[in-house]
Amino acid sequence: MFYAIVGQDAPDSLDRRTAARPAHAERLHALQQAGRLLLAGPFPAIDANDPGPAGFTGSLIVAEFDTLADAQTWAQADPYITAGVYAGVSVKPFKKTFPA
Repeated sequence: MFYAIVGQDAPDSLDRRTAARPAHAERLHALQQAGRLLLAGPFPAIDANDPGPAGFTGSLIVAEFDTLADAQTWAQADPYITAGVYAGVSVKPFKKTFPA
């Protein structure tokens, strides 16, 4: 089943996000290589693809896991958590409906 993982950035976390991004992206690439990643990306803090110093307010990852507990465990091990980028993370089951 798919799960939506939503991370909310801590205030003033852009430098920490930038530093932890390679390790964060490596985990996403592993999900992609396994055919389990539906989509992933950040939420810009302003209405722009490149928000510059405004940074980001969080991220969305939609990926396939065997169970909710597996998705939660994976999310809690994210480098953005250990680096203090995310102030919090929620994980919810996600049913992909469109596109079919």
